[in-house]
Amino acid sequence: MRLTTFAVLLTALAAAFATVTHAQSRLLVADKMDQSLAIVDPATGKVIASVPEGGNTGHEVVAAPDGKLAFVPIYGNSGVGRPGTDGANIAVIDIASRKVTGNIAFNHGVRPHCPMIGPKDGLLYVTTEIDKTVTIIDPKTLKVVGTLPTGQSESHMLALSHDGRRAYTANVGPGTLSVIDIAARKVLKVIPISGNTQRIAISNDDKWVFTADQTKPQMAVIDTATNSVAKWIPIEGIGYGSAPTPDGRWLLVALPDQNKVAVIDLNTMQVARSIPVGGDYPQEVVIRPDAMSAYVSCMHSDQVAEIDLATWKVKRMITTGKYADGMAWAGR
Repeated sequence: MRLTTFAVLLTALAAAFATVTHAQSRLLVADKMDQSLAIVDPATGKVIASVPEGGNTGHEVVAAPDGKLAFVPIYGNSGVGRPGTDGANIAVIDIASRKVTGNIAFNHGVRPHCPMIGPKDGLLYVTTEIDKTVTIIDPKTLKVVGTLPTGQSESHMLALSHDGRRAYTANVGPGTLSVIDIAARKVLKVIPISGNTQRIAISNDDKWVFTADQTKPQMAVIDTATNSVAKWIPIEGIGYGSAPTPDGRWLLVALPDQNKVAVIDLNTMQVARSIPVGGDYPQEVVIRPDAMSAYVSCMHSDQVAEIDLATWKVKRMITTGKYADGMAWAGR
């Protein structure tokens, strides 16, 4: 009887722990026109806080691996390659207290944009496109510890290989992709893509890098073994943000001009289906670690579409703030 009671108690404690862990998970959304970071409870689909970033505009966000801090590069008030202010800092936001608690300052305007956490070293990598670099920061001390050259202007978006060896940047205006050796801190190759390219993603096995041609409705598939374009995947409209599912089977691609998300089968490298998102001008795709849902920011409708990955249908629309753009998942 005592063993049974103990087993029941352990089950209850495990369930309680799971509930707490789930409650601590957050979806982070950079709302550009509000100049704030929305913190969303994924269980309820409600914004629990909107944290002012301290002036000017952050486009992208990443969370620390422990889910406690968010890093928001303050890009400035313009689009890539366009005249405007040049952001010179990264706001550090404590997710639990919902406040800006730190700042990473550059000594000049660099337009910091896409932040990533190194999968092996735990360092913070952020594109600093004015300098044609990726800046490396220690997230514990908030100090710059190095830079990676990109060899190109407008190095806007970044992907890191899961083995920690390579960085890849999408260089918008030049229409190229830079391949960077992280340890050697040098450019290995600059790959021509098109007249203009945007966004970037990498497959879970590090074999493929994907970037969206902004002149034609197609995705470039780069073979990381040869550092060359291996294939073009036709899509319904101009592509933008993309992300692979945790099982490595699918790549979801936002199609802003179609208000849809294309789902590419990575076994066949063909579009398997497209999903109307219900919002206007989809931008970025973030997929939950448990693979239950994908979130798609819809900038012109100030919403995030939540897609059920079991049914491939929009489960709900989450209103976050003006011009929802970059997103990140915080916690488990």
